[in-house]
Amino acid sequence: MKYINYYILLNMLNLLIMLLILLLSIAFLTLLERKFLGYIQMRKGPNKVWIMGLFQPFSDAIKLLSKELFYIYKSNYNLFYLCPLLSFMLMMILWLLYPYYTNIYFLNYSILLMIIFMTLGSYLIIFMGWSSNSIYSMMGSIRSVSQMLSYEVSFILIIFVLMFLGESYMLIDLMKFQKNFWFLLIIYPLFIMYFISIMVELNRSPMDFIEGESELVSGFNIEYFSGGFTLIFLGEYGMIIFFSFMSVLLFTDLLESYMFFLFINIFILVIIVMRGLLPRMRYDELMYMCWKIILPMILMYIILIMSMKYMLIIMLI
Repeated sequence: MKYINYYILLNMLNLLIMLLILLLSIAFLTLLERKFLGYIQMRKGPNKVWIMGLFQPFSDAIKLLSKELFYIYKSNYNLFYLCPLLSFMLMMILWLLYPYYTNIYFLNYSILLMIIFMTLGSYLIIFMGWSSNSIYSMMGSIRSVSQMLSYEVSFILIIFVLMFLGESYMLIDLMKFQKNFWFLLIIYPLFIMYFISIMVELNRSPMDFIEGESELVSGFNIEYFSGGFTLIFLGEYGMIIFFSFMSVLLFTDLLESYMFFLFINIFILVIIVMRGLLPRMRYDELMYMCWKIILPMILMYIILIMSMKYMLIIMLI
């Protein structure tokens, strides 16, 4: 019994260290993005706070958290201030799906849990827009939720294709299944559609329609400031790291290799560079791309893979 208690404490410590490292990673990811965008636009990024602007994220955090907090007139302020906290907690919960080999909990349905937690994010965004009692926030949240729901359909179907191939609901099993060949290579077109879907889920350029300043001021988060804005910001950048991690985990078997972290950083850099290079799409083109191009192609992949599996079973029998 004593050894079991020590095991639980070690696992709790392990998870705590992972979440602390994640928060530190988010802080320096913001600095990396500002540096890269600066050099893309032929200017210097943050370079004043300590050596080469290394402490700029901590300066920004102090500035944001020290701002005045006040209630917005006629807003549902309980829900208004609860939603950013729930959004941040949802991002942290998703990181608990990290497939450790020696963990106290054994998630047989980790992929299904990931899909469930992801879909909850749409509710939080619509609540943020509605509870602020602002037309700009409400319009931003409606646009964001409509695109997120559209691309969640394609995202979930892509995950289903991977589950059909790996025949498991566990992330660790999908990784083991790719020991001899990567999904990244054999279903590369599907990976491109997956990458487009996560860009829409993250509301990043060129699909950042919630932040069309000329139309919506700043989207659903226009009424947030101080701690509320900080939590939304942390949740957004934490999801960038999570989806980069998930992309490498679902389409390669590099979890046990040092190359795993290199590939994660490559995905993060691609997401950052796309913000500096690509113009924003038209909203109707984004929705047409989902329902008329991506979704039919994924359904064709599902039919093809299921047909091949059926033919293989017939041949083996």
